[in-house]
Amino acid sequence: MDKESKSFLQSFLAQCGPSGFEQKSQSVWVKRTEPFVQRVDRDVHGNAIAIINPEAEFKVMLAGHCDEIGFAVSHISKEGCIHIIPIGGIDPGVLPGSQVKVMTRKGLIDGVIGKKPIHLMDEDERKKVLQIKDMWVDIGAKDRDDAMTCVAVGDAVAFAPNFLELKNHCFSSKACDDKVGAFVVSEVMKILHNQKGLFPKVGVYSVSTVQEEVGLRGASTSAFSIDPDVGIAVDVGWASDTPGIDRRVVGEVFLGKGPILHAGPPINPVLGELLVKTAEAKKIPYQFTSTGRPGGTDTGAMQVTRKGVATALVGIPNRYMHTMVETCSYTDLKNCANLIAETILAMKPGMSFIPN
Repeated sequence: MDKESKSFLQSFLAQCGPSGFEQKSQSVWVKRTEPFVQRVDRDVHGNAIAIINPEAEFKVMLAGHCDEIGFAVSHISKEGCIHIIPIGGIDPGVLPGSQVKVMTRKGLIDGVIGKKPIHLMDEDERKKVLQIKDMWVDIGAKDRDDAMTCVAVGDAVAFAPNFLELKNHCFSSKACDDKVGAFVVSEVMKILHNQKGLFPKVGVYSVSTVQEEVGLRGASTSAFSIDPDVGIAVDVGWASDTPGIDRRVVGEVFLGKGPILHAGPPINPVLGELLVKTAEAKKIPYQFTSTGRPGGTDTGAMQVTRKGVATALVGIPNRYMHTMVETCSYTDLKNCANLIAETILAMKPGMSFIPN
């Protein structure tokens, strides 16, 4: 991965943007992607849509969601403790002791998620996982009035930026799900822009979607607006190369061994085969698993838009999903972007994706 791409990825991951509060993340994505495309549109939900070859009748939509799991302030106690409710699916067991940022009108406020110390818990309490309602965000406020000088009910709360580079081209950060997918669909536009003597024969609509974690909402509206013929979602997938993961269910998925391709209900057979053939022809490593459900990623929303869309899901192996230490591989991101770019270059107007 080149220096510019890595710098963008790290800056993008550092933004705070739970579902419904993605504006800062989108600004970073648009600023980076805009030089590689003819046009960038924004819609009322907050989706950012970057377009190459907008005059083409045949349209390919790429979707990677920029929203992340997080919280919203629900109550401020008389002691100045800030109570929160989840935005998206969050494991309460990993929360105590986390550093967070409260997204206020006056800017980001530092805080930590606190709970009663283990020394003061009885034996039964120690055996239980606390519910989120029994935790709080501590910003150091003296009391409710002090807290309310800077924090209000309804403010979003995000995990604090915490990017780490690990061994063997791996990295860890909050919000890899799915800022790495939104990174890839931007990176595809950079690759297509830099192709010498080649230009996509189809229109390419790269969308940094919003509100995926709360119901695929941004993909639903942007796909309706674009009306694509083909849709490719880029999202994280479970890596099974750590203890305790049942490979009978998840399959064999390893960091650094390539993007994940799939077979199953949300995968159009023609598009799925084109991705596999392209990977093999261009010698791009990939991994393959089955998916039994149509929902769960932006693929599900795109597939049933209007008259129907030929869709596929390209996964990025991810460890520790929906925690603040999600872990991915630079190599997988690079191979994922290259595979999608090469697949688009292989498409021609009028191609049929009707399964035979």
